[in-house]
Amino acid sequence: MVVAKKSAYEASRQKRLEENKKRMEELNLNKLAQALRTPNPSPMKKVKPKVPKQPLNPSAVRRSSRVADLPPRSYKEVPIEPMGRPRSYQRRDLLNRVYASDEDRQYAIQRAEELQSGLDQDIPSFVKPMLQSHVTGGFWLGLPVQFCKTHLPSRDVIMNLVDEQGEESPTKYLALKTGLSGGWRGFAIDHELVDGDAVVFQLVEPTTFKVYIIRVNEPGDSSN
Repeated sequence: MVVAKKSAYEASRQKRLEENKKRMEELNLNKLAQALRTPNPSPMKKVKPKVPKQPLNPSAVRRSSRVADLPPRSYKEVPIEPMGRPRSYQRRDLLNRVYASDEDRQYAIQRAEELQSGLDQDIPSFVKPMLQSHVTGGFWLGLPVQFCKTHLPSRDVIMNLVDEQGEESPTKYLALKTGLSGGWRGFAIDHELVDGDAVVFQLVEPTTFKVYIIRVNEPGDSSN
């Protein structure tokens, strides 16, 4: 009895398997399952050929349409023209500099102060004795600090120096350092200033000095 039931079960099971197999073939599921078990090889990536880089042409750099027609701007440093008269100055012989004696120097200062006392006292002025650093080498002229703070602009400006013949020389006044820089060298050389000379500066206008030169080697002569 048990054997008969088992045989009937096996027969029924075999029948269902065959039906399922037939149905899978009708639906093409066998090929689909096989395709899922077998991975497809990934397609090879296409490699783009390398294009050699061309050297950059500075003139071909993309530019704004507003400046496209203008020539390319150059950032190369351009030397600044020195202030003063456009002439060439020979370097003074620093090894053969002549130093004024204390006596001659003091005498020039005394005569400069006498000249200053005869000027209009309502116009600010001062006496500046010349040293080697003012007339050779560095050519830097420091001015009296208190005079600068009281009478001169608080910013860098062009100060004009007018000699006794009316010749005008522009110089650069540096407010922070209270002195004359660019342009003073030309003035000193043009007027042959030497160590020991005494110079009277009279501020006739806010940015203009009237200049009187007292020569250390010419006693009694106050002319340029």
